[in-house]
Amino acid sequence: MTQRRSDYGYEKEDEDDTLEWEDHVMATVAGEVRRRRKELRWSAQDLADKCEEIGYPIPRNVIANMESGRRATLPLVEIMVLAKALRMSPISLIYPVGYVTEVRPLPFEEPESTWDALEWFVGNSPAEDATDYMLDHFMAHDLELRSALTAVESEHYERWKVKTAANHVQREAAERALARYTNQVTEAKYELRRHRHAIREGGGTPPHLPPELTDVD
Repeated sequence: MTQRRSDYGYEKEDEDDTLEWEDHVMATVAGEVRRRRKELRWSAQDLADKCEEIGYPIPRNVIANMESGRRATLPLVEIMVLAKALRMSPISLIYPVGYVTEVRPLPFEEPESTWDALEWFVGNSPAEDATDYMLDHFMAHDLELRSALTAVESEHYERWKVKTAANHVQREAAERALARYTNQVTEAKYELRRHRHAIREGGGTPPHLPPELTDVD
């Protein structure tokens, strides 16, 4: 059984605003699907064929009804499949930055810039009362991982320069740079260990480490 939007038990005024917001979200997604489809010079049938190739058929008439606003629901799984078929990310269908200036993030909220809404959605600017610490640790882990890999690569390069220096001036300069990058590697690995420990303490599994950083664990 499919639950209707009017079955949630809102007061009339609240229900009107909530349904308006839902329609706003659906219209934004539908508009971006249509824009991207036309950009690719595809018909609705072409897009339906791509969805079927992915393994989750979305018929042509369903796509046409969605784009024209005649469809009452838009499941998340369809947004994911449509994004894959259109060669874009799902977030770009919900928050089409550059094409839509403002969106309403939630019911009863005023429109804000599409970019700000996207940043909230992906966790880059969480709400003040947010407690999704696992996401925070994973995002911080990703930043430290990038820093560590860059520092390791630079450290290897400076070590090579020390070995191949043509004179003592070049060697001393390379040694100073090597010391800086070695320190950066040490600091980045420390931060990685800290976040990996926090992830495990929270009941999660840390991301896979590349071969250059297996000694972190």
